[in-house]
Amino acid sequence: MSENKTSKKRRVLIKFSGEALAGKNGFGIDLDILKFIALEIKNLYAHNLEIGIVVGGGNIIRGVTAAQGGLIKRTSADYMGMLATVINAVAIQEALESLGLDVRVQSGIDITEVCESYIYRRAIRHFEKGRIVIFGAGTGNPYFSTDTAATLRAIEIEAELILKATKVNGVYDKDPNKFADAKLLSHISYDEALKDHIKVMDDTAIALAKDNSLPILVCNMFKKGNLIDVLVHKKGDFSVVS
Repeated sequence: MSENKTSKKRRVLIKFSGEALAGKNGFGIDLDILKFIALEIKNLYAHNLEIGIVVGGGNIIRGVTAAQGGLIKRTSADYMGMLATVINAVAIQEALESLGLDVRVQSGIDITEVCESYIYRRAIRHFEKGRIVIFGAGTGNPYFSTDTAATLRAIEIEAELILKATKVNGVYDKDPNKFADAKLLSHISYDEALKDHIKVMDDTAIALAKDNSLPILVCNMFKKGNLIDVLVHKKGDFSVVS
């Protein structure tokens, strides 16, 4: 009799924007949206996936914005933004754990009273034990966005792709909020994305993904079941940057 072998789990990294957590309020954390995201991740986790998460902090503060006017230095403003991402990471952790999932938050800066510091081997061990890992505080360095942090972490943990969960269905040939005839692009090359400066991810993140042949999927996070459709069934509206 042949032995039953458990198939190797796919490892992916999902990037959520901080602004998405704010909902219609435009600031802070909307608990209904937090619950929705947690349920979507729980349902996705059930499909034999290892899940890493990076979340932005724009619903609390953005470093670039805080530094405008010169009152706050850019480095300090960026560290403030990193702390905001940790707040969001802990919120998502709590929401997921309330649904029975095992979750760890790892921070790019040391906040040992709140969460673990980022250690690559420990992150991998968490995945092997079936835990979801949320990476907070960006790269731990000023002047780098959470998009770049998400790409970096995805490469480090050897994720097969990064999913950018946004408010739109993917990458369009023009702004869908302004033009009714905007067309969704199912595929766009790294070079095209860099040339056109697409707004879904910054150029540094795209260039890093290109250098490491890491595909970027862009989809709408607010469609119920969409994460499963895109990552598991490979259907629905989404764009691939590769």
